[in-house]
Amino acid sequence: MSDASPGGMNRRSFLSAVGLGAAAIGGTPLLSACSGGLKGTGASSSDVLKIGYVSPQTGALAGFATADNFVVKQVTEALRGGFTAGGRKRTVEIIVKDTQSNPNRATEVTRQLINSDKVDLIVGSSTPDTTNPVADQCEANGIPNVTTIAPWEAWWNGRGGKDGEGFKYTTLFFFGMQEFADCFFPMWERMEVGNKNVAALWPNDTDANAFRQGLGPMITKAGYELVDGGAYQNGVTDFSSQIAKFKSSEAELFTCTPIPPDFQTFWKQARQQGFKPKLATVAKVMLFPSEAEALGPLASNIATDFWWSPAHPYKSTLDGKTAQQLAEDFAATGKQWTQALGSVYSLFEIAVQAFKNAGDPKDRDDVADKLRTMKINCMSGDLDFTAGPKPGIALQHPVGGQWRKGTKFPWDVAIVDNTPNKAVPIGGDLLPTGS
Repeated sequence: MSDASPGGMNRRSFLSAVGLGAAAIGGTPLLSACSGGLKGTGASSSDVLKIGYVSPQTGALAGFATADNFVVKQVTEALRGGFTAGGRKRTVEIIVKDTQSNPNRATEVTRQLINSDKVDLIVGSSTPDTTNPVADQCEANGIPNVTTIAPWEAWWNGRGGKDGEGFKYTTLFFFGMQEFADCFFPMWERMEVGNKNVAALWPNDTDANAFRQGLGPMITKAGYELVDGGAYQNGVTDFSSQIAKFKSSEAELFTCTPIPPDFQTFWKQARQQGFKPKLATVAKVMLFPSEAEALGPLASNIATDFWWSPAHPYKSTLDGKTAQQLAEDFAATGKQWTQALGSVYSLFEIAVQAFKNAGDPKDRDDVADKLRTMKINCMSGDLDFTAGPKPGIALQHPVGGQWRKGTKFPWDVAIVDNTPNKAVPIGGDLLPTGS
């Protein structure tokens, strides 16, 4: 049961360090003796259901995992009394793994969860660097799995998904290029610009290539002129060539899908070199308050997609808590809400619901089937894994928001366009970026 980290820390020490200790849902020790079945119908007499959770808690993508420890504690409390599944009372253990923002590490820790920890189901979050390697390992080993916060095209195409077949054990809820278009294009149309050129900063990685191949043609079809800065490598420190191309095109609209540190480098250099788009609608970056804080005044009115916020009219299937209440509880810890808060929470809602729906929650085939056919109204809204666009994928519909000077915290979000999801109330006017 040992699980040494690169720094020599065993799993008990690691969990204690991140605030999880040895506590588990239902009061069962998290590090109790592992039990589990074989692939498929590996039924077990254990009343403990083990969930592995994988996310980038350190490294370049750590902003996605800010709320992870809090969510695990919230879920622990909500399910402290256990629940009935397969005709018996069950408790849940959650085992947390850090990818260190490295896809190879994501593969490694997922294997640990499967082979050493003998988990019954694995959930994972945040960008294809996590979701894809985690899902691949689960599919290969017959482990039920649901992931989130990755464009579905990057998850599906990046894993070799085949139309009409789908995956047996792995599912996803998030959104894709059409939903990005539905979110960004209405804001572009509302902004008065002198031309319809759109500057795009897309690196050469799974995430950005999905945008290049998917959103790019949509931009052109909608009557805009795409100005692609070129497929650069993540970690580049000089964006002068891209900035020069964007300035030459006189593009007043800008979009991108870089890793957060690269965007901060680009945005600062763009300002220094005189590229100031009238409206920036960005993806993958500026999703969280920490990124706005890192840019300071340069964050003003940068727009991005918001799939979850305290204003979203959603609530928990575990304890009835609303999105607003979840955000307020998180704020009580001294931290500002992030939209990953709702997504990560729903991973556990979905996992628990799959266990409840299965005739035998230890039967991996049964649980996987319940994931693929699930319809649930939860903290992330109405999710239907049967509706597509591909088998086992449930769509969300993000709205447009902009970063504004905050009151309690340095930066806050104003929802400025709800074209894709009218249930989310507008909280401010659409303003030019930088104003």
